[in-house]
Amino acid sequence: MQQVGIEALNIYGGAAQLDVQMLAQARHLDTSRFDNLMMKEKAVSLPYEDPVSYAVNAAKPIIDRLSDADKRRIEMVITCSESGIDFGKSMSTYIQDYLGLSRNCRMFELKQACYSGTAGLQMAINFILSQTSPGAKALVIATDISRFTLAEGGEALSEDWSFAEPSSGAGAAALLVSDVPYILQIDVGCNGYYGYEVMDTCRPKPDSEAGDADLSLLSYLDCCENAYLHYQSRVEGVDYQKSFDYLSFHTPFGGMVKGAHRNMMRKLKRAKPQEIEADFQRRVMPGLVYCQQVGNIMGATVFLSLASTIDNGDFSQPRRIGIFSYGSGCSSEFYSGVVSPEGKEIQAQQRISSQLTARYSLSIEEYEQLLQYSRAVAFGTRNVTLDYNIFPGLWQQIEGKGRLVLKQIKEFHREYEWV
Repeated sequence: MQQVGIEALNIYGGAAQLDVQMLAQARHLDTSRFDNLMMKEKAVSLPYEDPVSYAVNAAKPIIDRLSDADKRRIEMVITCSESGIDFGKSMSTYIQDYLGLSRNCRMFELKQACYSGTAGLQMAINFILSQTSPGAKALVIATDISRFTLAEGGEALSEDWSFAEPSSGAGAAALLVSDVPYILQIDVGCNGYYGYEVMDTCRPKPDSEAGDADLSLLSYLDCCENAYLHYQSRVEGVDYQKSFDYLSFHTPFGGMVKGAHRNMMRKLKRAKPQEIEADFQRRVMPGLVYCQQVGNIMGATVFLSLASTIDNGDFSQPRRIGIFSYGSGCSSEFYSGVVSPEGKEIQAQQRISSQLTARYSLSIEEYEQLLQYSRAVAFGTRNVTLDYNIFPGLWQQIEGKGRLVLKQIKEFHREYEWV
């Protein structure tokens, strides 16, 4: 069978982070409930960072390692996001431009809440498998930000303030998909999917979210079980506990993943609490390490978990990873692939852990300032020039790192520059 999968994978978790324990104290959150989030830090988007800059900064290390010939073989750029900057123009066009990719390229954007990244990956996989353009590659980028803002007078905007604030992050995952799957070789045809109409979470306005947290949890649990059961019906001899060395989940927050895994182990394996906890620590927890440092980045979160699994798991021999992707509204999929020892070594070159550790640590005071300033780049902004020196100490850490930032918006057109 033809090989296909992820040739390269990188994560960009932004330039700044906030200790969520400090945030919980500042918001007077119930500690017992907060502990269920299993969060440590969250990535915080700065006014001069947006989904385009996040996407390009995630993809650039991958593109820089390619030969000119391989770079020209990228014939598709798929951007997956619910944080779009325009109702018509795709962010893929900006990405193609700033990465210097060929103009002989399909460029478009996908939206289906947090499932969008998997939708893009599966579309790219089938493009490669079709062999309509032998040797072609596809660049799939899931990129999202959560901009919490303050209303005039400093009052919080209704539904924004809750346990969603400490778990909502910002970032991007870039995947190069091809027939040389150095990182993850996809199990072709091994897919289970499940979805239906439900109003668990939504974005009724471009810059805000609404929904029912309890309904969202129930939908996630329902889809995890039924997407896997569909996978099981299509893949002979599969066993939830024995077939997958590791499991990577879409991670709104760690407690939701832990609950889903517990539900699966109880129903499918009739496992006892002690066995479930041990299995969670061994097969699931490696994939939560980066999620605890970044937060939920919507369509990119499942790949954040995948990268975390590869970097923190034992791949001394080829291991199979089961992957569960969920997007509110809702769509879900369970699929799988194999990572080799060589794949782990190649993935380690991205140094994702070091990048996350090196981010600027915001104080609560600086974070509150950001909330005020973020109104300047709200959806639909027509003209603005960004002030890089709003936090001088932060800018000093960014300058000279070769990252793309948003410079200004002129008549709705976004202009970026490398710094």
